[in-house]
Amino acid sequence: MSVAFRRDGDDEHLEPKFEIPIPPGPNLVTPRGLALIGKKLAALEVELAKGGEEAQINALKRELRYWTTRQITAELVPAPDGSVVAIGTRVGFILNGKRRDLSIVGDDEADPTQGSIAFSAPLARALIGGEEGEFLPFSGKDDAIEVLEIAVI
Repeated sequence: MSVAFRRDGDDEHLEPKFEIPIPPGPNLVTPRGLALIGKKLAALEVELAKGGEEAQINALKRELRYWTTRQITAELVPAPDGSVVAIGTRVGFILNGKRRDLSIVGDDEADPTQGSIAFSAPLARALIGGEEGEFLPFSGKDDAIEVLEIAVI
């Protein structure tokens, strides 16, 4: 019989389960970000203790490995003083004629729908180091961003 028609079981045809990808670069976190990682780990451990189906337990273990790695590699950033845009600041700025306000945080803390972006995002990289009243280049345009105000989160 041809190997093409042989089937020992369904498991050999399942998609492989890969680890959750770790963002490249340093794992810079704010104090709030570090606390969120701790809360996530605690919640996952509680869920694992409850038990359940093998697939569910494996998914929880996968998440636990990710968050454990993120906690181990976390580098707490020093508290910013608010004189320049940095991780842990909220910045008001004008881009393309529209005012925007964003907080710059670590990768795992970022939530663009809530107005926070990761320090590794292109817009955050353009803003970091800027001062109030300064015009910054972005997307190939000089003076594309005007920094209006900076506040410590």
